[in-house]
Amino acid sequence: MANYFELDFLEVHSSKSGDAITIRYEVGGETFIHVVDGGYVATGEKIVEHINNHYGPLSYIDHVVATHNDGDHACGLRVVLESFPVGTLWLLRPWLYAEELLPRFATYNSVDRLRSRLRSIYSNLAALEEIAEERGINIQEPFQGSQIGAFTVLAPTRTRFLDLVVASDKTPEAAEPAERGVLEEIATAAEGYIKKAINLIRAAWGAEVFSTDETSAENEMSVVQYANICDKKILLTGDTGRGGLAEAADYAPTAGLFLPGITYFQVPHHGSRRNVSTELLDRWLGQRLDTPVPKGSEKFTAIISAASEDEDHPRKAVVRACMHRGARVVSTDDGKGQKIFYANIPLRKGWVVATPLDYPTDQEA
Repeated sequence: MANYFELDFLEVHSSKSGDAITIRYEVGGETFIHVVDGGYVATGEKIVEHINNHYGPLSYIDHVVATHNDGDHACGLRVVLESFPVGTLWLLRPWLYAEELLPRFATYNSVDRLRSRLRSIYSNLAALEEIAEERGINIQEPFQGSQIGAFTVLAPTRTRFLDLVVASDKTPEAAEPAERGVLEEIATAAEGYIKKAINLIRAAWGAEVFSTDETSAENEMSVVQYANICDKKILLTGDTGRGGLAEAADYAPTAGLFLPGITYFQVPHHGSRRNVSTELLDRWLGQRLDTPVPKGSEKFTAIISAASEDEDHPRKAVVRACMHRGARVVSTDDGKGQKIFYANIPLRKGWVVATPLDYPTDQEA
């Protein structure tokens, strides 16, 4: 049989968006099942049902990847690890580097205390580690250059990951000073006010406005993966931000990926304006087109994992930006079930072609 793949983006039913991706593919006569993130705990149960229904009951999962600690990505993977035999769990564990990081945290002088604190902060990943150890599942670190089946990790590097752990507002040095805590409360309140005050403005084709704010350090820790299967270039980004996308683009040629040009592009962080920029999208997807591409003639597919109840995602500016580069944009928030992308395999019975989003004529100011 020729190589094939099934790439499934499952719905995450919640007031907030999440990621849950399953992939089955065959390369060189060898079949793999690869799970990337699991949404919330309830999502994990749906992943189990989905795999049993479509990949075969009691399937062996070769790779499970937790892109980062956020609960809308990591929590559901607990159910997956407990429900199937798993070859390798891939996750980044800050506490493994407590001894190396200790000099960078002025308020800590004990490796054990710092290690314990980091496990507490990144508790979703720590829970996955505990399950894997109990079940005898191999654990590996998905730093840049790691090979996860057909997928290559493009970001983060080990050095940048540790810098992000130190920079995070959640880690001890950033969180403990009282004055900073007060400032953070004020900033959070201000952010909520600004969020409510966002207005939509009409905009001409090609106009792009992104947030000047950056995404969180935790999101920037996300594992970015790339694979070329059946001559289809697949990029899975988690919640990575501009730093992660730039780092991944720098490394792409080493992985045999010469930009621009992606077939299936997971839009980072559910379509947030804080995670992309015009320059980065130009680099990954190509320059903006002078005129819209007719429906049915799109150059690539951009997939957004967004919950229908989530009023904040996806942002219209991001949907527009993908279309400016010739994308067919598909979102999981349309209430019509999970999205499947495939090659060299029949479409599942009863499934229909996903309806792409329409071009927004307005965007966030």
